[in-house]
Amino acid sequence: MTEGGRGTATVPEPTREQAPRRRQRPASSRARQDARTGLALISPTFAIVLVMVVLPILWTVSLAFQQVRLLNLRTTGILGDYSIENFRAVLTSDGFVSALVTTLEYSVLGTAGAISVGLVAALALRAPFRGRGLVRAALLLPYVAPVVAATFVWSTLLNPQFGLVNDWGTGLLGWKEPIAFLSSRDEPSVLGVTLPLSTSLLTVIGFEAWRSFPFAFLFLTARMQAIPDTLDEAARLDGATPTQRFRYIVWPEVAPTIAVLSVLRFIWTFNNFDDIYLLTGGGSGTQVVSVRVFDYLTARGDIGAAAAQALVLALILAVLVTTYLKFFGRREEQA
Repeated sequence: MTEGGRGTATVPEPTREQAPRRRQRPASSRARQDARTGLALISPTFAIVLVMVVLPILWTVSLAFQQVRLLNLRTTGILGDYSIENFRAVLTSDGFVSALVTTLEYSVLGTAGAISVGLVAALALRAPFRGRGLVRAALLLPYVAPVVAATFVWSTLLNPQFGLVNDWGTGLLGWKEPIAFLSSRDEPSVLGVTLPLSTSLLTVIGFEAWRSFPFAFLFLTARMQAIPDTLDEAARLDGATPTQRFRYIVWPEVAPTIAVLSVLRFIWTFNNFDDIYLLTGGGSGTQVVSVRVFDYLTARGDIGAAAAQALVLALILAVLVTTYLKFFGRREEQA
C-alpha cells in the first residue's frame, strides 16, 4: 500500500507454528543459579554416601570374587583374578545350611517376640494413670542401654554357678539342677512338649525380644494415641468386651504399623551380630550367618570367603523382603 507517495512494507503475521518458538526463551540466570546452589547443597551428602556406602559395597563385591587372605590383602586391587570359588566353598561348606536355618529361627522368633511384648506393653499403658510417664520411660531402658552392659548383666544373672536366676529356680521353683542357659544344647520341655530349639538359642531369642520391644512399644503407643476416644466410648456403651474392642477398633488401626515394624525388625535381627557374639560367641547351637562371617574373617583370615558369605546373606535377605513386599505390601497400602 502507498500513502502520500510513500511505500510502506507490510510485515506478515507470524504463523501458529512460529509463534511458540518466539515465545520460548532460554533458562534465566536465576534458574541456573538455583540449580548450581542445589547441586552445591547435596554434594556433601552425595560425597558421604559415595565414600561410606557405595565404595565399601563395591570393594566387598570385588573381594568376594577373589582369593584374598590377610597375608595378601595389601597387594589386592579392584581388578584381579575373578572366580566363583569363594561362593562355591561357602555354599557347600559344613554348617552353612544349619547357620542359615538358625538365623531364620532367630530372626522370626525374635521379631515376633519383640513386637508381641511391645504390643502388650502399649495396651497396658494405654489408659492414663498416675506415674504412666515414668513407667513408659523405664520401659525404654533395655533399648537405650549399652549392649555390652546388657549382655554382661544377663550373663551374670543366668550363670549356672552363682546366677540369681538359677538360685531362685533351685531354691523356689524346684529345679533339680542349675540350667546352663548360655551353653546348653539341650532342647527344653514346656508342659510336656519338647521344643525343637536349644536352650541357648531360646535364651538369645529372649534377649533380643527384651532388648528390642521398646522400639515397637514407641511406634504402637504413638499409633494408639491417634485412635479417637469416641470409638472406644461408643463400643463401651454398646456393651463390647475388651477383646471385641481390641479386635474391631485397636487391631485395624495398628495392623499397618505392625507390618512395617515386622519388616524393619526382621532386617535388623537378620543382620544382628553383637548380641549373640557377646552372649554365647556363636556356640551351643546359636551360630548365625553374621557370626559365621566374623569367624571366617578373624579365625581363618579368609577375607574373600567372608565377603562372599556376606553377599549371600544380603541376597537372601533381599529375596525374603522382596517376597514379603510383593505379597503383603499392596494389601498394607490398601489398608
